[in-house]
Amino acid sequence: MAATGPDIKAVFFDIDGTLTSFVTHSVPQSTIDALHMLQAKGVKVFICTGRAPSHMTVVLDMIPVTFDGIVGLNGQYCVDDHGFLEKEPLDADDIRTVVAWLDAHPDVVANFCESDYVYFNQVTEPMRATWRQLGKTAPQVFTDDPHTRPASHETFQISPYIDEAQQAELTALCRNIQGVRWHPDFVDLIPADGGKPQGMRRFMRHYGWTRDEVMAFGDGGNDETMLRFAGIGVAMGNATEGPKAAADYVTDDVDHDGVMNALRHFGVL
Repeated sequence: MAATGPDIKAVFFDIDGTLTSFVTHSVPQSTIDALHMLQAKGVKVFICTGRAPSHMTVVLDMIPVTFDGIVGLNGQYCVDDHGFLEKEPLDADDIRTVVAWLDAHPDVVANFCESDYVYFNQVTEPMRATWRQLGKTAPQVFTDDPHTRPASHETFQISPYIDEAQQAELTALCRNIQGVRWHPDFVDLIPADGGKPQGMRRFMRHYGWTRDEVMAFGDGGNDETMLRFAGIGVAMGNATEGPKAAADYVTDDVDHDGVMNALRHFGVL
C-alpha cells in the first residue's frame, strides 16, 4: 500500500447490510468511528440507498453522524440540508401501467415511495415476514390507494413483491422502467435511466468531483452499478455474489469492521 492514500473527496454508503447489520440490526461502533474520522479529514459522507427519505429516519437515529447528503430511492431523490435537491419521479403512464398490472394480479403486494411517505397497496403475511427481517430498522407500515394518490403526489419508486419472471413481464409493459433488487422477495422499479450512479452524479456535478474522487460501499444487487461506477467500489463481506464481482475490493462483513477495514486498506483513513 502506498504511503499516502487516494484523493477521495466523498464516500457513498448503502444502508441495509452495509451500515446496518442484518444480524444485530444496528450500526457497529467501528463504522460510526469511521464516519467521524472521514469527516474530520474533510471527506464528505453520503447515504446511497433504495430507501425513501421517510424510511431512513429509523436508521439515521441510530447513527450520531450528520451526513452531508442523501441519495435516496436508488438515485431518484437527492437532497442535503443546504438547499440542494435534484429528483426524477416515475413516468405517470408507467405508474398507471404498474397499477393496472397489480389490479390483474390481486395477490401481489407493492409499496409506493414518495419523498416523505411510503405506503403499501395491501398488507399480507408474507410481506410482514419480509419486513420482520429488518428488525428494529423496519419502518412503520401504511396502506393507501395507488389508483388515486399518484395523481397528486410524485412517486419515485414502486416495489412489488414479485419474482424475476414477473419482473420481466411487468417492465416490458412500461416505457421507462427498470428493476433493481437488493432482496429476493421484491424488486424496486425505478426510471430506466436512473440508479444509484445517477444519484451520485448529481452530487458530483454539484461539488465538481470526478469518479476517481469518490468511493462507494454496498452489499446488494441494487449496488452493483454504484460499485462499478465509483473510483473505488467496496463490497461488504456479507454481500451477494453480484456486488462482489462488481467491486474493486471485498472487505469483511458488517459485523467484523468491514467499513473501517476497507478505508484503512486503501489508505483513506
